[in-house]
Parts: sequence; structure tokens; C-alpha cells
Amino acid sequence: MNDAGNTRDPSVGAFFDVDHTLLACNSGRKYVEYLWRNDAISIAAAVRSVWWLVKYRMSILDYEQVTADVVAEYAGRDVAELVSELQGWFRSDIEPEICVEGKERVEWHRERGHTLVLLTSGTALSVEPLQELLDIPHLICTRLEIEDGKLTGRHLPPSCFGPGKLQAGASFAGTHGIDLDRSYFYTDSYSDLPMLERVGNPRVINPDPRLKRWAEQRDMAFELWHAQGFEATRDAMERSTRAAGGAR
Repeated sequence: MNDAGNTRDPSVGAFFDVDHTLLACNSGRKYVEYLWRNDAISIAAAVRSVWWLVKYRMSILDYEQVTADVVAEYAGRDVAELVSELQGWFRSDIEPEICVEGKERVEWHRERGHTLVLLTSGTALSVEPLQELLDIPHLICTRLEIEDGKLTGRHLPPSCFGPGKLQAGASFAGTHGIDLDRSYFYTDSYSDLPMLERVGNPRVINPDPRLKRWAEQRDMAFELWHAQGFEATRDAMERSTRAAGGAR
């Protein structure tokens, strides 16, 4: 990447997608695998989920309807209990999938004072552990309806997907003084084309087939980012444990 100097400029946004961008995996698939290992999902539900994931990767999914269907299955779930479950899932299944290059790019933008934002179709419950670990101040995502500490089984449309992601990103930019013409957006997905075409510095990462073809037709370079792996995650946990012990 070209170094724009040391001038700190929060009017430049650095928007990051999550799956196959900051993460080397699809977190939805990882969660289905986690549920399967823990006998918490039926065969029918698992097969249905895998089919949705295939269609998502091909950018041919009716995401709004699928979101409504998936969220409905969580009606009545206690949010605190689900947060605890998702934190365990994040540590075991997701943290090793964080991309080394993604972490470096986040820090590159932080050094320049750019406004860091996670812009994802996921929900706060599933993405906040990553937000906290990478110390990214802002999260724009699909919002769930919560009443009395429990999920109602409904989301607040539109989901943060496709045109909905552009709408949410543009709204955030407007309220935070961000110039999208000078901002960055990192993504792997053709479904994110509306936002990708809106920013002045689009970045294609680990592209799906349709986005790769789109980039190649425009002679646009794309990057391949890689998971940090279990060893890096273990080392980070050991450092954290040692630091906590020394603080006593």
C-alpha cells in the first residue's frame, strides 16, 4: 500500500467486512460446525444451513429472508447466555481464523488516525468478540430485537447486507464526518459491490468467484489474506495470562 504520510485524518474511514476478509473463514459455517460438535443442531437444520452458506458464497442468497428465518429460531433465547456461548465459540473456533494481514492493515489505518469500522452482515452478539480483540471502535451490523434481555426472534430490517450495507455505511459516514470518496472498504463478497463502488479506495480481499471476475475485468488487484492459526492464538493467550499474573 502507498504510505500517505503521518497525517492523522479521522475523516477517512477504514471499513472492514468480516468473513473471508478479517477472518479466513465463514463464521456462520464455523458456528454450525460448533453446534454439530456439541449436539446442538439437527441434521435437517445443518444441511439447510450449509446450503444457505453455499448460496451466500455465490452471492445468490435472499439474505433478508434467511436472516428472518434464522433469527426466528432464537426467539426467547436469553441474551446473556447466548453471549457466553458465543465467547467460547469465538475462542475455540474463530480466533485462530483471524487473518495476519488483516490485523496489520487495521494497525496501518490506526497509525494514520483513520476511523476504524467493522461493516458486516453479522450481528453484534457474534462480532463483538472480534471487535474487542482488534480494538476497532465502531461496529455496523445486522440488528436484533431484544426485549427484557431475551431475543424476540425478529431483526430490525434492513439487514446489513448488499444495499443495506451501503445504506448503513453511508449513514454512519454522514453522522461521523467521514468522506467516503477518500475512504477504504475491504471485502471478499460480490454482494458488497454497492459499498465497494461507493468508496474511493475499494480493496478486494480473498474474493468470491463473482467478485474476482469483477476485479479482473477492471484490472484491479486483489489480495489473499491468511489465518494466523492456532499457534499464534495460543501464544497470545499465554502472553495475556502472564500479563494478568504479573498485574496481581
